[in-house]
Amino acid sequence: MPLSLHRLGSAPLSELLDDYVRMSLRQYDVNMIDDFRAYNATVPRQIALEAELKRREGDQRRALLSLFEHPNMQVRLNTARATRPVAPEAARKMLQEIAASRYFPMAADAGMSIRAWDQGIYKPE
Repeated sequence: MPLSLHRLGSAPLSELLDDYVRMSLRQYDVNMIDDFRAYNATVPRQIALEAELKRREGDQRRALLSLFEHPNMQVRLNTARATRPVAPEAARKMLQEIAASRYFPMAADAGMSIRAWDQGIYKPE
C-alpha cells in the first residue's frame, strides 16, 4: 500500500524506497497499455518521493542507486533520472544502457533524458 504523502517526512528510508519501486512499477504497467492519464497521476507521488529523499540529511537520493539492479526497466529509468544530481556518472551510464536496450518506450525516454542533459535543457538540482 502506498505511503500517505503526508507521512513521507516521518517514513523510514526503506519505506520510501519501497514506495518508489511501487510507484515505478505502476508507471510501467500503465505505460505499457498507453494509459497516459493513469501514468500522469503517478507523477506527483514521484516528485514528492524524490523531494523527500533530497530533503533528508546528506541528500538520500543516493539510496536509490541500489535500485539500478532492479529487474524492471521503469524502476531503473526513474532511478537514473533521479540520481543525476548526486551520482552523474552512474546515472549517465544507466541511461545509456537503457537507451541502448531498445526496450521502448523506456529506451526513448532515456535517450531524450541524455539529450536534454547534454544540451543543457536539464540542469541537475
